[in-house]
Amino acid sequence: MNTIDKSAADRFDMGDMDTFPKILRYNAKHWGSDTAMREKEFGIWTEFNWQDYLNRVKWMSLAFEHLGIEQGAAIALLGDNRPEWVWGEVAAHALGCFSLGVYQDSLHEEVAYLLNRSNAQVVVAEDEEQCDKLLELGDSIPSVKYIVYCDPRGMRKYDDPRLIDVEEIYKIGQRVDSQHPRRFDELVDAGKADNIAIYCTTSGTTSKPKIVLLQGSKFIDHCCSYLRADPRSAGDNYVSVLPLPWIMEQVYAVGQALIARQIVNFVEEQETMMADLREIGPSFVLLAPRVWEGILADVQARMMDSTPFKKKLFDFAMKRAELALAQGKRSTLADIILMKALRDRLGFSFLKSAATGGAAMGPDTFKFFQSIGVPLRQLYGQTEMCGAYTIHHEDDVDYDSVGVAFDTAELKVINTDSEGVGEVIAKTVGMFNGYLGDQEAYEEDVIDGWMHTGDAGYFKPSGHLVVIDRIKDLAKTSQGNQYSPQYIENKLKFSSFIGEAVILGKDKPYLSAILCIRFSIVSKWAEQQGLAFTNYTNLSSLPEVYEQLTKEVEQVNQSLPEAQKIKKFILLYKELDADDGELTRTRKVRRAVIADKYGDIIDSIYNEQPHVDIDTVITFQDGSTSRIQTQVKVATVIATDAALDANVEQRRAS
Repeated sequence: MNTIDKSAADRFDMGDMDTFPKILRYNAKHWGSDTAMREKEFGIWTEFNWQDYLNRVKWMSLAFEHLGIEQGAAIALLGDNRPEWVWGEVAAHALGCFSLGVYQDSLHEEVAYLLNRSNAQVVVAEDEEQCDKLLELGDSIPSVKYIVYCDPRGMRKYDDPRLIDVEEIYKIGQRVDSQHPRRFDELVDAGKADNIAIYCTTSGTTSKPKIVLLQGSKFIDHCCSYLRADPRSAGDNYVSVLPLPWIMEQVYAVGQALIARQIVNFVEEQETMMADLREIGPSFVLLAPRVWEGILADVQARMMDSTPFKKKLFDFAMKRAELALAQGKRSTLADIILMKALRDRLGFSFLKSAATGGAAMGPDTFKFFQSIGVPLRQLYGQTEMCGAYTIHHEDDVDYDSVGVAFDTAELKVINTDSEGVGEVIAKTVGMFNGYLGDQEAYEEDVIDGWMHTGDAGYFKPSGHLVVIDRIKDLAKTSQGNQYSPQYIENKLKFSSFIGEAVILGKDKPYLSAILCIRFSIVSKWAEQQGLAFTNYTNLSSLPEVYEQLTKEVEQVNQSLPEAQKIKKFILLYKELDADDGELTRTRKVRRAVIADKYGDIIDSIYNEQPHVDIDTVITFQDGSTSRIQTQVKVATVIATDAALDANVEQRRAS
């Protein structure tokens, strides 16, 4: 089996390999010496073949059983993307336990909530930082019996009885295996298709995340349908950079990797991601919109530093590429002049397919990557449905849509208005089995077997699904003009100067925005302009920065209907942060939190105030605080009726 074609996918659907451990054992038996994973550490790529993968999973599961962890317990995984994370997950399934991924940047309260909610007995933690977090929780996580650490650096000073080195776990597992050589196979054979295997957290845009219950066999079947829509070959390289607790990284780095025998590569640090990615030259990548936006911003920033000749060459090649793309072609000249070298610089020379998901991507960003020859496709789905169930086909990419449904998914749009816009509902082979301890929420979301997504959308005549926004986020101004905040925000974020945007205007006379500058780009620009600044807060308050951002907003306004043009904005004194509850862990805006936390700023915008006085305290992840005292300007892009009236009155008085 060299490729995953329909027949190969059907083989997995038949049920002879209906759990992750069974597929892993099969792979190790037939291709044991083939590379399954790579991890970069201290600048060196370390390889693990399928037999190595199986051995680590075997030793972990046997050791956990020896330590008294029984079937039906939860095993949590906390840390950056590492081989041990995946081994721990598959070991949990081999033992008949549930795997629970916890985002590595989760705060203490979030970690405690998830561990207690799931009744986790083991936490596989990456390093000292994560162990500190767990140890500081003390007795507030009573179900946790063992904390398995993978990186021993800094751990010698601790004496908590729950701590155990992963190398010790392997030694225990090896001893058990030598005494009971058939035990692991017995555990794997006992795994049943209909067992709940994965606890996966939702993004939690409105409240604490819910824990979704997913069956292992359904997950595998869903991955097979994905592979029929976007095929992979054995030995294809995938670079795992998005958090493993996220459902789509589970699909790529665990499910599809096992089925298609892709090589999963783990980068050394997030900061080295692009360099590591270029070294690997992946066949497939899955990146969140914010990462694609960051790559685009980096390209734009490098062009800011280029010579006038190179800038003209870049602009010429981009125009040629965009014209060709509009005709469904590729520009050979643009490829020779720029695109081939640019793709190589980014590490995208060998891409067969690239994807984005988890949040909406603006069509302008999408078109940019298509123009430079990156085969980017949009995905759409939910955690409850095993992730994505729509995708663009290779020769049928529509920038405004999220593609068409997989062959095992059904989609409808219900309660449509006069323009055909309504709520998207779906059912897939990967349908979840409920929320842990919350039957009421399950019955609210799933009606007659259909998942009600809460997203507003419509179908194009071509069959492509267009998702506009969350239904609850669609809003009207006091003038009765409807708008989608997400649509306008994505247009704003195409600017390399804008890192985050929140559109305001519900029940207000006009639209305005809270913007966060992209510090890496704006700071470089400010240095080129000879502007002095000390930090983010200081930089975002400079008059010259406001002037430049006004130009960026004006440019976006040109592409918007009159009723949806942004009339005012402020530059926030800090970046929006998941630790402050302003964003989810997958970088979605929590609008209710923004409306409550920055209510005084919003009031000042609509009260026609020229500025807002800020005196607040920011708490950092390590618990330290910093007081910020500044004045935030309210910038006017288009004069409002109230402002015009004030000018008239002022003239009359003079």
